[in-house]
Amino acid sequence: MKFLGSVQEYLQLEIIDFKTCHVLNDQLESSLTVLWFVEDINELIIDGKHFSFEPNQIVFLTEFHRISAKKIGKIRLLRFNRPFYCILDHDTEVGCKGILFFGASQLPIVTIPEEELNKFEILWKMFCIEMESDDSLQIEMLQMMLKRYLILCARVYKNQENYPDKKEDSDIVREFNFLVEQHFREMHSVTEYAELLYKSPKTLSNLFSKIGSKTPLQYIQDRIMLESRRLLWYSSLHIKEIAFEIGFDDIQSFSRFFKKHEGVSPSEFKQNRLREELPTLKE
Repeated sequence: MKFLGSVQEYLQLEIIDFKTCHVLNDQLESSLTVLWFVEDINELIIDGKHFSFEPNQIVFLTEFHRISAKKIGKIRLLRFNRPFYCILDHDTEVGCKGILFFGASQLPIVTIPEEELNKFEILWKMFCIEMESDDSLQIEMLQMMLKRYLILCARVYKNQENYPDKKEDSDIVREFNFLVEQHFREMHSVTEYAELLYKSPKTLSNLFSKIGSKTPLQYIQDRIMLESRRLLWYSSLHIKEIAFEIGFDDIQSFSRFFKKHEGVSPSEFKQNRLREELPTLKE
């Protein structure tokens, strides 16, 4: 089911399986995608990394993620573009910038708690009913349901990842993640991001230690590594060009950085990718 508005607004709701999983690779400019895994174990390769998803897990993707399907059960797909609803312009409404989308290197995965599952099920049914409507209020209703859906997901994810209870602290973490997504190519130090946030590097480190997750520097480096793997895996750029693309002055510095984090050199990683054949999609 698809909603097409008068000024390029786009919303898509689909239930996909192994026969229709090509939908995962449909290209839509400025789009965001939410995948809710409903049945069986689903195996995807996202940006060159293997993931297995269990029923009632949800993952959040941007137009820049590269996806290959290995095994598909049943997935509820929700996809929308910026004209339909811009999460950056409406961050105060849904609070998912830097958490569900545009959140540095991590792939956000929500596991729906059993006590929350009924809320998600009801909202999906309402979504499907409203997609069948045809009146002047349809887009407002659909936008309202999308906001509710994202708010529910953001709440679960914050609890799941032990985000700070204090809103100010949580917002700093979110904004840091978003800034890394914007500037990781040219800014590689925590100090540079701390200055943008008008905080000290120590303040950022203390906040992330409360969450019990990676350090701010690890977030930066992981985002650089994600882009490195993407370009080595999917692009035809030479290693020297990739090094410059992500902010290294020379290929030697990039190679040392990459091998330290990946365990192999960029050239070895690229050769391994060329030798690898993805398994045939299994029903």
